[in-house]
Amino acid sequence: MESNRTMRSLTHLLLFFFFLILEAAVTSTAAGGGQWALLQRSIGVSAMHMQLLHTDRVVVFDRTDFGPSNLSLPAGYCRNDPSDLALPVDCTAHSAEYDVAANTFRPLTILTDTWCSSGAVDGDGTLVQTGGFNDGERAARTYRPCNDYGCDWAEAPQALAVRRWYATNHILPDGRAIIVGGRRQFSYEFYPKANPSAVGTFALPFLRETRDDVENNLYPFVHLNVDGNLFIFANNRAILLDYKKNAVVRTYPSVPGGDPRNYPSSGSSVLLPLKPSPTEAEVLICGGAPAGSYAQALQGKSFLRALDTCGRIKITDAAPSWSMEKMPVPRIMGDMVLLPSGEVLIINGAAAGTAGWELAHEPVLTPVVYRPENRPGARFAVLRPATTRRLYHSTAVLLRNGRVLVGGSNPHMNYNFSGVEFPTELSLEAFSPPYLSAGNSALRPQIVAPPSPIQLSYGRGFSLQFTVGKISDGGVRVTMVAPPFATHSFSMNQRLLVLESNLAAAGDGGARQVVAAAPASGVLAPSGYYMVYVVNGGVPSEGVWVHIQ
Repeated sequence: MESNRTMRSLTHLLLFFFFLILEAAVTSTAAGGGQWALLQRSIGVSAMHMQLLHTDRVVVFDRTDFGPSNLSLPAGYCRNDPSDLALPVDCTAHSAEYDVAANTFRPLTILTDTWCSSGAVDGDGTLVQTGGFNDGERAARTYRPCNDYGCDWAEAPQALAVRRWYATNHILPDGRAIIVGGRRQFSYEFYPKANPSAVGTFALPFLRETRDDVENNLYPFVHLNVDGNLFIFANNRAILLDYKKNAVVRTYPSVPGGDPRNYPSSGSSVLLPLKPSPTEAEVLICGGAPAGSYAQALQGKSFLRALDTCGRIKITDAAPSWSMEKMPVPRIMGDMVLLPSGEVLIINGAAAGTAGWELAHEPVLTPVVYRPENRPGARFAVLRPATTRRLYHSTAVLLRNGRVLVGGSNPHMNYNFSGVEFPTELSLEAFSPPYLSAGNSALRPQIVAPPSPIQLSYGRGFSLQFTVGKISDGGVRVTMVAPPFATHSFSMNQRLLVLESNLAAAGDGGARQVVAAAPASGVLAPSGYYMVYVVNGGVPSEGVWVHIQ
């Protein structure tokens, strides 16, 4: 037995050095793409979940039932929860609000257990967060942002019809959130309910059909299609669901190779940027773990190499098919972030193993960017590596200034900082993509009017005045980005629209104007707050908040 453990340790060590050499090889061609900056060494809470709000503050939270965090609640306040599995009286916070502009944070009070829960932001900018474990499994929590520091969580412990653990949320055109799946829940429901007598849940047999022996279909990937239906991907299969009629209107072919992509195999997925007045939509799914990875890692037998493939499918085609591409490095538990330039950043994760406590090895430190408009074979570029290892329970979200906020990583049942291979990570970092490099300063627009937030109406035009050093040969366009709810390698509600726009000639003082058309309906852009950018040849301005209703 001891010799087997020794051999496994040597194998892990050799694999670790192999991937270090591999990363050195691929980063040597990166030309230093992107920059990293440490924002906070510790916010006291590991960022299992993150959501950017229109106040430019990020709500961060973990789970509540694993003992104390490293962030105290205000003096004299404690959480009293007899059902807590670890600490019935807990005077530490398990949620925090991070102020991007001030680079400060404060504790928030969350009472019910948020472990592996889900969320969305409604039309008025309120974070609606649902489910979890233990006393939080049927809870709905809301966080209404404020400009002072007086806002906090409000909780309704029995708001859901059934327990929702590892479910996925999506905001709908009518303003409600749909909550899909969860462990041993083969159904969906809506929040809020239309009335107290409304039907609680709607059966979705597809979720039962796609699970395997270890339920490799949790946190299904859900995207709102341009026809108003929902694309739902679980394990290695996908459907298009008419949620209003509870009818499957299309079944898509399985991903080639058949390997699972959802938790705990934990690939990631995005709806690729939507073109002006879109009639087509494409989904990209990258990474994951081969079939059997979870079982082998759990038994301590081996940590299989993660998948290095992406599948891309045009979900609006009459006869859709998957186009497969290869990433520069294999990756599980990566986060995919839509950038205002229209590129996709893939960041965080590991090259071997699976999601779960102590079940992944060989951290992948190199982000990569995927350029969907390039030809196949020329879409990926490797960027500057991080120094912080971000594995299980890490997150990443786009900020209005174009940087990406990165946090989390806790592959343990509790907070462990010593005596483990991958200590719990409480820091926050910012990754600046290459478009923010000093060499692009002349191309970077600066929006000067109107002031943020801008009120938009569906289908109506609006104008942005901006200054810029020079207009790129690549032209100017306007993009509109929905800030998503990020957890477990999937950013729920993530969406980027390229708007119809026309560039006007320079006016007095050198200011330019671009006139853009807001999306036509809530099917394309559900009501709420978005970040709007002027993009000059791939270099975005700092965004401005807009509100569409």
